[in-house]
Amino acid sequence: MFRTPLYVAAAAVAASTLFTACETKPATASEGGSPTAETVAADSAAKAGAMSGTAATATDEANAAPAPDPSSISAGSIADAATITARPQVPILCYHQIRDWRAKDSKGAKDYIVPEQKFKDQIKMLADSGYHTILPDQLYAYLTTGAKLPSKPIMLTFDDTDLDQFTVARPTLDKYGYKAVYFVMTVSLGRPNYMSKAQVKQLSDEGNVIGSHTWDHHNVKKYQGQDWVTQIEKPTKTLEEITGKDIKYFAYPFGLWNPEAIPQLKQRGMVAAFVLAEKRDQQDPLFTIRRIIASGYWTPRTLHNSIVQSF
Repeated sequence: MFRTPLYVAAAAVAASTLFTACETKPATASEGGSPTAETVAADSAAKAGAMSGTAATATDEANAAPAPDPSSISAGSIADAATITARPQVPILCYHQIRDWRAKDSKGAKDYIVPEQKFKDQIKMLADSGYHTILPDQLYAYLTTGAKLPSKPIMLTFDDTDLDQFTVARPTLDKYGYKAVYFVMTVSLGRPNYMSKAQVKQLSDEGNVIGSHTWDHHNVKKYQGQDWVTQIEKPTKTLEEITGKDIKYFAYPFGLWNPEAIPQLKQRGMVAAFVLAEKRDQQDPLFTIRRIIASGYWTPRTLHNSIVQSF
């Protein structure tokens, strides 16, 4: 693996302070008590209807056909950028560490560290409110062809390979039949407090999606020459070897991107990429899909308000 002193330093930082993985702050949402399912449903019914058409029953959604692989969608069937941008956005949440706060955690770090019970309460709110998790192939089909989605779709994503995503988040999501996307930073695989290759494979085998999050979280806007191989190409091959599946989706470190990155990602098999809470690129909206960070400060009510306000 090609490594310069900059990469070694970056890897050390990534392994010790991953709460800084996303610079964009969580979207602001008003505080309040926990919402009822009726309140949440009333607030978001219009958006859900626009995305899903006639609301499906739980049985219909459980038996729905899987989304087509993006490679099976012909180029002539893919909508233009303006049409993709005009479609109502699907709420996408970004999580990092799921653990209780420690005395040494800074105020800023707590945005990226969601206490275990608070995480469980947030996921329970989504389930009680009728949200259905979707995966990237479904999102891609919806954005490119207008394919129907379940009622009240939402995507849950996890960055940086933290072990608690496997030990805490995974069983919590399983309780509600939820699936998620795990964007893996390969430098951390097998290190203390991070997931192993076997755990990443298990997540994939259980129906979750594994995406790429670079080798060591180096800022994409600074890539030159061999960086594209070190940070994108080799990690993608590693994840494909682990999962036995194509790796098609990418999350930018820090949510930072530039137009030069998009053709490089396309050349390496990516069909879509995820940023954070900022405007999408009007020319390549599939490579600037928005997410918001689920803050460790947020109650279920705050999370609900942010979903409604941000998407």
